[in-house]
Amino acid sequence: MSSDTIINKVQQSGLITIDLEDYYHPGEKVLFDIKDYLYEGIILKEKDFRTFLKEHNWEQYEGKNVAITCSVDAIIPTWAYMLVATKLQPVANLILFGTIKDLHAKIFSNAIAQINASDYTQSKVVIKGCGKLEVPVSAYVELTNKLLPVVSSIMYGEPCSTVPVYKQLK
Repeated sequence: MSSDTIINKVQQSGLITIDLEDYYHPGEKVLFDIKDYLYEGIILKEKDFRTFLKEHNWEQYEGKNVAITCSVDAIIPTWAYMLVATKLQPVANLILFGTIKDLHAKIFSNAIAQINASDYTQSKVVIKGCGKLEVPVSAYVELTNKLLPVVSSIMYGEPCSTVPVYKQLK
């Protein structure tokens, strides 16, 4: 080997990188706000609400990730959120009660659920730390918790510059 040969020490290290963005559902995130369907902005009238639900174009949510909420201070009966869910369920990818931020975290949680921890048994894992998407801290904690029982080590960052998080004791 000549002195000009470049050695890829990262490749030789046996590190396996997990990029949560690879598992993230790309569907658009949408907020369905019940406030838009309240009488005088404060009251949910059941008959009017049911008519709206019947006539609304639910196909516009096809494949999307939807958070259902009410952003105004109004008393909304639980069944109203449930009715919206029954309309969204056949078309949307993911539905939850909460905010767009909650939805973002749930999408990552669903992505982590797809990861088979046993595929990483006794592996040295780097959990990628930066990318195009903002990954919530909750996702990193959840993935760490999932991998901890099976991996030999967990690092955070990029293979060329990692922060050690966990190393199995021998």
